[in-house]
Amino acid sequence: MSYDDETDGFGSGGAGQTRTRLPGGGTGDVYGGARRPARNSRSLVMVAGVVVLLVSAIAFANRGDGTVSPGTTGTAKGTTPTAATGIRPVAGKHAGIPAGYTKDQQGAQSAAANYAVTLVSADILKPDRRRDIVRQLFVSDQVAELEARFDRAYGREFLDRVGLDEKGNAADGLTYVSRTAPVGTKVTRYTDHSASVEVWCTGVFGSAGIGSTNPVTNDWFTMALELRWANGDWKVESFSQEEGPAPVNADRTASNADEIARAVEEYGGFTYAR
Repeated sequence: MSYDDETDGFGSGGAGQTRTRLPGGGTGDVYGGARRPARNSRSLVMVAGVVVLLVSAIAFANRGDGTVSPGTTGTAKGTTPTAATGIRPVAGKHAGIPAGYTKDQQGAQSAAANYAVTLVSADILKPDRRRDIVRQLFVSDQVAELEARFDRAYGREFLDRVGLDEKGNAADGLTYVSRTAPVGTKVTRYTDHSASVEVWCTGVFGSAGIGSTNPVTNDWFTMALELRWANGDWKVESFSQEEGPAPVNADRTASNADEIARAVEEYGGFTYAR
């Protein structure tokens, strides 16, 4: 699939070019402890694959609905450091997703960070779990249409291409990884009932296991979310994603497949708060 680096719409990993390094050949452990080479024209060509499909699919799911309204009031400029405020950022969870945010800029940023994590999670590829996510995260007047769009975007053809079955599960011996960590948040527009928030993220994506053709790699991207205060909480109206800002890749020795899979199983994710 090919989409622009920045598109309007919902992007699990956004609509940016989230990239996956494909193996150069062989059927053994593609991680193998080998050191990743410095990027050159050949490696850049290889760094494209399944995660691009992932982010492009969700962009397709909301194609044409992710326009950002210009802010006319309450525009926030600059950044502020993350620091304790004494205000509880989120009240609890609903359907396993943090919910109950405060009706202020900090609450909007906390919501955006947690929603970015959820929208780029492996759960979004599982039909049953996806319905819970859509109903929890999005404004109610878009739920029915979005469920249909996500189902089309994440149909059997897409799941086959990323190596998952119809329920969104990886094959025996493989662990599918799609985990995001927000690095920072920024409010670009705020009113009493709506907010535009950008979330700078990094993440790991791919399949860990012997014989994987989509080894786990990392990416950097920024997700822009349009939020509306509805039913006593912040809900998503639309979101889009673009790649970067990305640092220079360090020349680290890659972990093997077992280490990656074990890390995913042993290290739980966080609830993020501003």
